[in-house]
Amino acid sequence: MIFYELERRDSASILRLAGDETNRLTRARVCALREAVVELAREIPAKPLIITGNQHFFSAGADLNEIADLTGPASYEFAAMGQRLMAAVANFPAPTYAAIWGYCMGGGLDLALACRYRIANPHAVFGHRGAALGLITGWGGTQRLPRLVGKARALEMFIAAEKVHASRALEIGMIDNIAEDPVLDSLAHLELLTAKARSREDR
Repeated sequence: MIFYELERRDSASILRLAGDETNRLTRARVCALREAVVELAREIPAKPLIITGNQHFFSAGADLNEIADLTGPASYEFAAMGQRLMAAVANFPAPTYAAIWGYCMGGGLDLALACRYRIANPHAVFGHRGAALGLITGWGGTQRLPRLVGKARALEMFIAAEKVHASRALEIGMIDNIAEDPVLDSLAHLELLTAKARSREDR
């Protein structure tokens, strides 16, 4: 099964979740994504990384059918598995971008939060819906989201299972920009960063 597609450009690597419309973060997909990110990080030099989905879903989050079958020890490993992916993204040796269309929910939001920059289409929707199902994420979102939006807003999203649209996400600091094509905007932002770095070197 296809879990992602990798596009290599001169300025960046684009890792596109693929294989099903909702881009559910199944165990198999999470492990495959982590392996891909780790391999890209080993390249010298490592290129900036853009993670994206399709025009309807960045990712709908973890697979609820897999979660329903978890026992105590398996729940711990499931959390650790997701954390390993998020850590690989957060510790990537070059700038990382989440380029977001459509729904970015649950574990998908955790993945976006692990990136250094988040750029969303105007119709993107964010949320941690686990509370409506009696669940809470174990993949790092409870730590990363409050750092961006503050503890009160993060609690509201987690406890009330609130959906946040792109305009509101920008207002509260969850994302960095809104663009019709988040991938192209990520590439443009990279060019700006590169130009600034060259300007500093020339001084």
